[in-house]
Amino acid sequence: MNNNTASEADTVLTGITTTGTPHLGNYVGAIRPAIAASQNTDVNAYYFLADFHALIKCQEPEKVHQSTLEIAATWLALGLNTDNVVFYRQSDIPEIPQLTWFLNCVAAKGLMNRAHAYKDSVQKNLDSGEDTDYGITMGLFSYPVLMAADILMFNATKVPVGRDQIQHIEMARDIGQRFNHIYGEHFTLPEAVVDDHVAVLQGLDGRKMSKSYGNTIPLFLPEKQLKKHINKIVTNLLEPGEPKDPDTSTVFQIWRAFATKEQTDAMRREFENGIAWGEAKKQLFELINEELREPRERYNELMENPDYIETTLKAGAEKARAVCTPFMDKLNRAVGLYPLV
Repeated sequence: MNNNTASEADTVLTGITTTGTPHLGNYVGAIRPAIAASQNTDVNAYYFLADFHALIKCQEPEKVHQSTLEIAATWLALGLNTDNVVFYRQSDIPEIPQLTWFLNCVAAKGLMNRAHAYKDSVQKNLDSGEDTDYGITMGLFSYPVLMAADILMFNATKVPVGRDQIQHIEMARDIGQRFNHIYGEHFTLPEAVVDDHVAVLQGLDGRKMSKSYGNTIPLFLPEKQLKKHINKIVTNLLEPGEPKDPDTSTVFQIWRAFATKEQTDAMRREFENGIAWGEAKKQLFELINEELREPRERYNELMENPDYIETTLKAGAEKARAVCTPFMDKLNRAVGLYPLV
């Protein structure tokens, strides 16, 4: 039984963890395609700030709070259509932790033992001679259950994820199926949606752009700082006039993520003709800056107006709770938690 019986449309859910400042890799890999999808009126879409999830990795309150502001401002500045989607903060939905407990009570520990993040942490402990579970919190261990609650609460049918997250969707299916078996059909089982064409940007050092590597280009840097960051991209020692291989170049890889096909083809020819690295970086800065100039202005305005962001998130939470509060009432009754008379 799907609690969203008013529509046969797919329900799509996307979570954004509130740790750190969004960078160009986040933008091309997740934010830009998700915002484009937010214009589609044919789906029920939920976009949420996963601040409960942030606590698993980050125990610096100011950082979590600031990241929530920055990420919300980023999505709104880039044009997220909040008329078409439900945009909310996870911690504004008290039904989420309640459902997490219900699911904890049916989720198999053996299933959690197989979670990639937990296994990776255990292996690191073993490699360093530590106790198996040294430093591993219950937040990390049961993270897939919280993710399952996020998904099952709204009976999401499609969850866009990277390949490394497919296991969590499969776990959500397993947990939802177990609950359905015990308490009756309440949850629709979600499907992972993986877009293999999503760009994975290289960072300043040529590795995947990641906060953990410290090689990112923050999304809304002022123009001068953006130019400085782009100039830091590592290149080889080939001189101007010497042909350069675009397919091994971080500069070209980032160019391709922002350029049209015609612009990409033209830059490929420039590489073959030996464009100077300084000129290639100058053109890359101009290309990125042109795409981000107007959103950057909106972002800066929003950062000065947190009241507007808070109002927007509260309105999204109201829309979300209009769905999950009555559904949670049904689940309470299903497990036996309801008034005696």
